[in-house]
Amino acid sequence: MPARQPSKPRTHRQTPETRPYHHGDLRRVLIDAALQLAAEGAEVSVREAARRAAVSPGAPFRHFPNRDALMAAVAGEAQRRFRAEIEGALGVAPAADPLGRFRAFGLAYLRWAMRNPAHFEIISTGRYFAHGSSAELTRDNAELIALTEQMLAEAAEQGLLPSADLKRIQIAGRALVYGFARMNLDGHFPRWGVEEGEVERMAEGVIDLFIAGIARR
Repeated sequence: MPARQPSKPRTHRQTPETRPYHHGDLRRVLIDAALQLAAEGAEVSVREAARRAAVSPGAPFRHFPNRDALMAAVAGEAQRRFRAEIEGALGVAPAADPLGRFRAFGLAYLRWAMRNPAHFEIISTGRYFAHGSSAELTRDNAELIALTEQMLAEAAEQGLLPSADLKRIQIAGRALVYGFARMNLDGHFPRWGVEEGEVERMAEGVIDLFIAGIARR
């Protein structure tokens, strides 16, 4: 009778839903997956982000108990990147020129929004979650608003602005960059004769036109 061969260990095929998680940072992968879904215009949910990240449906809930928590994290990441863009631009702007710094702020806003449309959509609209529910975003937005107030106040003190109504100038500047970014995101510029490769140059020209309009002559 032939010797019995040792049995081989049984193996189990693992589906994407049951295979072990091999990413080093699940939280980061889920944030990136949610951002990708938003960029595609798809519905964002914790389970769909898990599916996109190829992890078990229950794995993400250790980090994000619900969709609002996930989207708050995505928005927080977008806001950090936006803040870094602003700070980088201001870091090379002339410290003694408040209107130059105001211009640099506006251009950095537009360039970031145009190059990161999904991030811009998430932090600029209430489509994905209620921004007021995030203390971090509320605080960061308040700091950026205060920064523009300070620039305009310094410009007024130096006699560079003819108007004492700085709040109106501040809101007009915000409306300008936000509106321009939305026009780009919504695909309006071709009908205005602005080709894709010309948008950033047009943004710079619009900002310069606004600065020239508010500056004392």
